[in-house]
Amino acid sequence: MGTYVRIAGASSTFARVSAPAPDDLLARKARGAFFTPPAIAHFLADWAIGKNPKAQVLDPTCGDGVFLLAAGERLRALGAEPAAIRAQLSGIDVHGPSLDQAAGYLAEDKLDATLVQSDFFNLLTPAQLGAQVGWQDAVVGNPPFVRYQDYGVTARKLAASAALAQGVRLNGLASSWAPLLVHASGFLKPDGRLAMVVPAELLTVSYAEPIRRWLRRRFRTVSLVLFDDLQFDADEQVVLLVAQGTGSCDAFTLYEVRDAHELAERHIFDASSAALRDDGKWTDLILPTEARQLFRQVAADRFARLDGYGTPELGTVTGANDYFALSEVTRRKWKLDERLLKPISPPGTKHLKGLSFTRAQWEELKLAGQRVWLLHPDPKSKSVALKAYVKLGEKAGVDAAYKCTIRTPWWRPPVVPAPDLFFTYMSHRYPRLIANTSGATILNSMHGVRLKKDIPKLIRDALPLLALNSVTMLGAEVLGRSYGGGILKMEPREAASLPVPGLDDARAAWAVLGERRAALDDALRRGEWSAVLDAVDQVLLREVMRLPAEAVLQIREAATLLRIRRTRQTEPRAPDA
Repeated sequence: MGTYVRIAGASSTFARVSAPAPDDLLARKARGAFFTPPAIAHFLADWAIGKNPKAQVLDPTCGDGVFLLAAGERLRALGAEPAAIRAQLSGIDVHGPSLDQAAGYLAEDKLDATLVQSDFFNLLTPAQLGAQVGWQDAVVGNPPFVRYQDYGVTARKLAASAALAQGVRLNGLASSWAPLLVHASGFLKPDGRLAMVVPAELLTVSYAEPIRRWLRRRFRTVSLVLFDDLQFDADEQVVLLVAQGTGSCDAFTLYEVRDAHELAERHIFDASSAALRDDGKWTDLILPTEARQLFRQVAADRFARLDGYGTPELGTVTGANDYFALSEVTRRKWKLDERLLKPISPPGTKHLKGLSFTRAQWEELKLAGQRVWLLHPDPKSKSVALKAYVKLGEKAGVDAAYKCTIRTPWWRPPVVPAPDLFFTYMSHRYPRLIANTSGATILNSMHGVRLKKDIPKLIRDALPLLALNSVTMLGAEVLGRSYGGGILKMEPREAASLPVPGLDDARAAWAVLGERRAALDDALRRGEWSAVLDAVDQVLLREVMRLPAEAVLQIREAATLLRIRRTRQTEPRAPDA
């Protein structure tokens, strides 16, 4: 029967194993616990232990013990005695019922382990005075994935302090897995092995940038295993992170498998290595080596950054769009003079189907009942209608919204100057630039780009079309981040580095494509975006930049690969689906 051992400083109480308490999916999700398939646990435990029958193994968030079981079976297969195995295996978890289950499962398999109920961040590393857990040959596990919004302030501070003790400073947006990964490494012997399941966010999100840098300098070798299919009952892509030794590395070993069952047939170090960026996301590591190198070269040699033309900026944050963004019907109902309002592109981006947003289109949306006005009166206005509308907002509690409480007066949101270009920063297929000739400003459902004074006016018209090329589309996949449902999101800093055609190439391509703009705009509005992509690739990439046809095809296929992976499709959609 498995036992609990109380360690000084550990929290909570311990009990012998009994019938496991119910632990439904919602409760597990709340604490970020998604238990690992045995095939993955065995793969990681076998590698981490290697051929060492005396290996000390720690699972810092052991849950129901799947990694401890796998590690115990590996040690037993190597000839370790049952009594020794109990002293070699350590499992930590804050959730008592899960430890009950772990103890029961270990007992069924005639194994035992030291199980500790505690927040792992409360445990000192062996290098710290008063540490209760010794040096480990292997640390294995699946850290809980709790987003920062659901991560308590006290817990977040504790985790951040633990990571900082290992030399990694994380920002407040970091999810729980990031500091735990760093803290866990502090328990490893100099040549110890780390084998963990982590969210694929490791490759893409900005808050993981310190983790990516730390991995490079902390370990001698690092490998990643990528999956084609989802592996858990959570709606998250994961990667297996395998790291060993002390030192620094300038390349990672990459391997891609379809699912956990393929792991037993593969050897992780059979894969090729990929050189790493000094900073930035690692999404392009998913690409085949030749495609990754080709994209980096073309983007560096022939493309410019979007912020070379103008810096992407956030749209207006009102705090309550339903109140501040008005339709023409609402304006008339409350008799609000147009001078109290500013014209806006309606919230969202579904109405932006073409290459431009014109005043005529704005008028059409106004007649259709869309919210095309933003409340923005003069603070000194004496309008009776305005006073009535302000009272309506106060009665509804709008003035208590956070953004309203930090401005004076609460009913006058700031206005972003009308940008030259809209940027649809949340997209299913791809982000788009739209020329703004309407004079309307935007809310925070879009970014805006105001062109620099020395940029030719033709860029406003040309860039929305020329950006529909395979290199820019691949750049968006590499630089952006994937969210639930396959949505691609680009924050202003990420959008700023989007590769777009340089000025000379843009001029040359626009001289040809400008004459076809109307027809291509119609095609885009009909949803025939692949036809537009074909036309732009042919003129911009093939004729102007003189890229070989096979290079253009390789870049387009790479963009398609990442888009399919992002949207979690097992088969490609038809191009215009």
